[in-house]
Amino acid sequence: MTRCLLVSPQFSEFSYWNYREVCELFGARYPAAPLGLVTVAALLPQAWEIRLLDLNVQAMDPALLDWADIVLAGGMIPQQRNLLALIELCHARGKRIAVGGQDPTSQPEIYAGADYRVLDEGELTIPMFLADLAAGATRGIYRSEAKPDVTRSPTPRFDLLELKKYLHVGIQFSRGCPFNCEFCDIIELYGRKPRTKTPEQVCRELECLYQLGYRGHVDFVDDNFMSNKKAVMAFLPELLTWSRRRGFPFYFSTEATINLADDPKLLGMMEAVDFRYVFVGIETPDKDLLIRTQKKQNTGHPIVESVRRLNGHGMVVTAGFILGFDGETRRAGEAIVGCVEATGISMAMVGLLTALPHTQLTRRLAREGRLPDGYSVQRPGDADQATSGLNFTPSRPRAEILEDYAAILRRLYSPQRYFGRVLTLARRLRRRPKQLGSTKGRWTEIRALGIVIWRLGFGRATAWYFWRNVLAVLVTRPRNFEAAVHLMALFLHFRKHTRVVLDGLERNVSRREAGPEALSCGSTARAGG
Repeated sequence: MTRCLLVSPQFSEFSYWNYREVCELFGARYPAAPLGLVTVAALLPQAWEIRLLDLNVQAMDPALLDWADIVLAGGMIPQQRNLLALIELCHARGKRIAVGGQDPTSQPEIYAGADYRVLDEGELTIPMFLADLAAGATRGIYRSEAKPDVTRSPTPRFDLLELKKYLHVGIQFSRGCPFNCEFCDIIELYGRKPRTKTPEQVCRELECLYQLGYRGHVDFVDDNFMSNKKAVMAFLPELLTWSRRRGFPFYFSTEATINLADDPKLLGMMEAVDFRYVFVGIETPDKDLLIRTQKKQNTGHPIVESVRRLNGHGMVVTAGFILGFDGETRRAGEAIVGCVEATGISMAMVGLLTALPHTQLTRRLAREGRLPDGYSVQRPGDADQATSGLNFTPSRPRAEILEDYAAILRRLYSPQRYFGRVLTLARRLRRRPKQLGSTKGRWTEIRALGIVIWRLGFGRATAWYFWRNVLAVLVTRPRNFEAAVHLMALFLHFRKHTRVVLDGLERNVSRREAGPEALSCGSTARAGG
C-alpha cells in the first residue's frame, strides 16, 4: 500500500487574506481549507493511505515526511517560496515529491527541482502521473491542453480536513470565465468556456460536509460564480430545496463580476439560500481604463448603484482594486478612495498591477519591451502581494504610483475611515439570515465579542468609533449587528497589514534609490484564487 502525504505550503503571514488572528477569535486557525488538495486526494487510488498536512494550521511534522512513500503538494504564487523550501526538505529526507496547482502550471521552470510536475487540471493529468508512477518512473512532467468535464469530478475528501480549524470551507461549482480581462490569468489556466458541475453533484458535496458535522460558512471558490448564468439559475433552486430539507446548515460566499447586480431574479435566488458575502473585482472606477483593460462588464451601471443593490439583497461586498494601469493619471488614487468611500466597502483589497505569466498583458508588455530580462513572477522573501507588484515598466513614474498607493492605504485604513464605512454598510445592508448557528457557535461568538470589545472598545485610536458603531447599529439595524462586529474585528488584521505594506513600500523606494540591481519582481495574485 502506497503511503501518500498531501502538503499545503504556508501562505505568507503578511498576505491581505491571511487574517489568522481574527480567525482565532472565532475558534479557527486559518481562513480557508485547501480545497485543491482534498480534490486531488479524491483522484488518487483509494487503496492508498492518504494523510493531509496543512502548514497553515499546524507546524511541519518531520515524522509525517518519514512515514510517506511520496509527497504531493500544490501551490499558488503566494505559496511559492514555501513550496520550493518543501521540495528541498523532501529531498533532504530522501522523499520524492510531485507538485501541481496554479503557480507550477504557470511557471513550471521554477519547480524544476521537483521529481514530478503534475500540471494543468488534475482530472486529466493525475491519471498520467499515476500510470508513470506504477511503471517505475522517477521523474516526469504531465500536461494536457484539453479541459476536463467537471461533471465527472469526484467529491473532495473533506474527511481529511480538521474542519474546526478553518473559518470557512470551499466547494467549487464552475471553472473558467467568459470574459477577456487583459491582466487575468484565470482564462489562461481554465479557459473562457465555463464548465459547471451538476446541481446534484454540488448537493452531494454539501451533504458530505453536513454528515461530517460541519456547519456555518461555505465559500463557492469559483473565480466567477455567474460565469454560466443559465447553469447558476438552474442550480440555486436545487440548493434552496436541499438547504430547507437540512434546516439551512450553511451560509455562503463567492466571487463574481459586478454585473451580478444587473439581475434582480438571480439576486433574489442568492438571497433565498443565504449568500452573505461576494467578492467583486472592481479594479478601477475609471471607465476608460476598464475598456482599455478589456473589463467592459464593469461599465454597464454605476458601481455605487450596483454595490447598493447587492447590499439590498443581504450581501456584504468585498472588492479588489488595482493601481498601475497604462493610461492612469495622478487622479487614479483619489478615484479609488472616492469609490470605496461612496460604496461603503470595508474590505477593499488595493494592489499594484502585476504582469502574471502567460496573460495578454504580459504578452503585450513583452512586445513593447517593458518586461525585465529573465522575467518570471517570483516572491522576494516574505514580501506582501501588495508591495511587490509593478514587475514591468509602467506608463507613469513608478515612484509616483507608489506614492499614490501609500496615500490610498493610509486613508482607507485609518480608524475613522474604516469604521465609517462599516457604519455606512450596516445602515444599507438588508439581511435576512437563514443559517442561525449552533449553541456552541453562539458561545464562540460571545467570547469573540468580548475580545473585540477589549481590543477595539478600549483602544486609544478606535474606542470612539467602535462604540459609536455599536450603538448606532443596535438602535437602527440590530439584525446587522453580527456583520458589523465581524467587519470591525477585521480591522485588527487590516491595521497590521497596512503597516506591513507601508513599510514594504518604503523599502521598495529605498531599493530604487540604491539602483536597479536592488529590485526584484513580485506578484499581486490573490491568495483565495
